[in-house]
Amino acid sequence: MKTTQLERGMKLTWLLFAVNILLLTWIIVFKMAFSAQDLPEIRNINLIPFGESVIVNNELDIQELLYNMIAFVPVGIYLSMLTKWSFLKRAATIAAISLVYELLQYLFAIGASDITDLINNTLGGVIGIGLYHLLLKLVRTKFRADKIINILAAVGTIGLILFMSLIFIVNGF
Repeated sequence: MKTTQLERGMKLTWLLFAVNILLLTWIIVFKMAFSAQDLPEIRNINLIPFGESVIVNNELDIQELLYNMIAFVPVGIYLSMLTKWSFLKRAATIAAISLVYELLQYLFAIGASDITDLINNTLGGVIGIGLYHLLLKLVRTKFRADKIINILAAVGTIGLILFMSLIFIVNGF
């Protein structure tokens, strides 16, 4: 049985989404560490949004907030590509994914669980949902929008894997 272009596109989207989740896990849970010995031993929880955890030198660390949002933009895009769920269900799924990451950090004592991260991660995913729908309006067909995103995501993913490989080589792993 021949695989259609649409089916191949969906398989690529699922693959790219899985790679994205693996990368997020490595970044958030494993702190981009190459060994368990490099992981911090921190068990902290912050339930005050935009509180002390994001204050550096008496100023709000905007860069940290933006990084959290940007990291989750692809999650919103991929969920929009892969599901026909309502906006609310997609946003709730993004929040749930972020909550799982925050809980894992706390359970394994490898980072600070922070409500600010949960908020910003979810906001980033919601921005991704919006960007997908904007692209959909611009190109007018789901097939074309998905194809454009898959191409950009594949190039970005390959670039990221090459960059990570370079880091491994430089660090002697």
